[in-house]
Amino acid sequence: MKNQEIFDLLIRDGIVATPNGIAEADVGVIAGRIVAIGSLAGAKAAEVFEAKGLHVLPGVMDTQVHFREPGNVHKEDLASGSLAAILGGVTSVFEMPNTVPPTTTAEAIQDKLARARGRMHCDHAFYAGAAPQNIAELANLEKMPGVCGIKAFLGSSTGTLLLNKEEDILAALKSGKRRVAVHSEDEDRMIERKHLAECGKPQTHPIWRDAESARMSTERVIRLARAAGRRLHVLHITTSDEIPLLAAAKDIVTAETTPQHLTLSAPECYERLGAYAQMNPPIRDESHRQALWAAVRDGVIDVIGSDHAPHTREEKDKTYPDTPSGMPGVQTLATVLLDHVSKGNLTLERFIDLTASGPQRIFGIAGKGRIACGYDADFTIVDMGLTRTIENKWIASTCGWTPFDGIKTKGWPVATILRGRIVMRDFASVMAAGGEPVRFVETLEPA
Repeated sequence: MKNQEIFDLLIRDGIVATPNGIAEADVGVIAGRIVAIGSLAGAKAAEVFEAKGLHVLPGVMDTQVHFREPGNVHKEDLASGSLAAILGGVTSVFEMPNTVPPTTTAEAIQDKLARARGRMHCDHAFYAGAAPQNIAELANLEKMPGVCGIKAFLGSSTGTLLLNKEEDILAALKSGKRRVAVHSEDEDRMIERKHLAECGKPQTHPIWRDAESARMSTERVIRLARAAGRRLHVLHITTSDEIPLLAAAKDIVTAETTPQHLTLSAPECYERLGAYAQMNPPIRDESHRQALWAAVRDGVIDVIGSDHAPHTREEKDKTYPDTPSGMPGVQTLATVLLDHVSKGNLTLERFIDLTASGPQRIFGIAGKGRIACGYDADFTIVDMGLTRTIENKWIASTCGWTPFDGIKTKGWPVATILRGRIVMRDFASVMAAGGEPVRFVETLEPA
């Protein structure tokens, strides 16, 4: 691409993270795709973004969010959740199926895609939920455009989806070919231990849903995935006990953890936040948090997702255990992790791997996940030196709160660019909602 080409967008003088390294460069965009990277000093463009001193990163992807629509829009909807995403520098999200009704049919998937059109601010894909009743249909559901894969709840959480019988889990793993994502807790053990969830004491949440509940479930589902010859993605890993199991199964298994589990620990988070720190699987003690960081450094963790799962203050202010599990996170995902970069817990290259190239590799995302010619022009533009305080009033989610309220972080997304369109600038939305379904290499449609 020659410098005299007129670009739709020219990002000038940024510190650009490409597969060749992180260095100063310009980036030229035409028709929503990256067409030039390098020194483009003489180039003309319809729009220029001056990025001097800023890092231009591949668009951050959050591959686990719960936007609550349909059925619980008093907590969140596709519009508010996706607005929170772009305000936090996130360009694409994968939305979970535990809505009301659950996303377990082709009609429910089409309904979500229709609801998203013209309302979602970021690009998006939806999980099809696995249930005993739809196992035979999973192979067809995973082939639908806009579907990122199959999600199975092996232990009960928010909503009604549950797939906990061994024969059903194995049958679901044999139905289809794409990667299956699982919420991994052992339902029978949690039922047996429910009495350990003491009234008014959220700090007993990780005692009830203990580390062994997670380890047992993860060991079983890995065994069943091998029997079925199926790729597996274990969501929100929380325990040191699961990490050796995952490390021994990297040929077929990928794993996620969350910013919450890397940043918060028990008992302090429950003492400070009460039920606002309650999520499934739980925030655990410092030994587990440190083990998760070791797993990140060792490459056992492949991706970080926020598990954005908002509930209202009214719901969270009830008496535990009658309080719902989950917390918002899509808007704070990037800055919380960038703060860990500033503290030396994470390299910037690893941040990119966990939030962009990792998701692309795991899920086979077409045309996203790196700054390279021919790829979608999705960018998260970051001021690595900027320190701000996270505040509830900044949260765009309908719930209006964050567990990170009052915490100072260093490293903030200051612009979000989606397919060449600047959609967030200086912490404000600057473009009408124009998100589109994410495309996947395994389900590309004929032109």
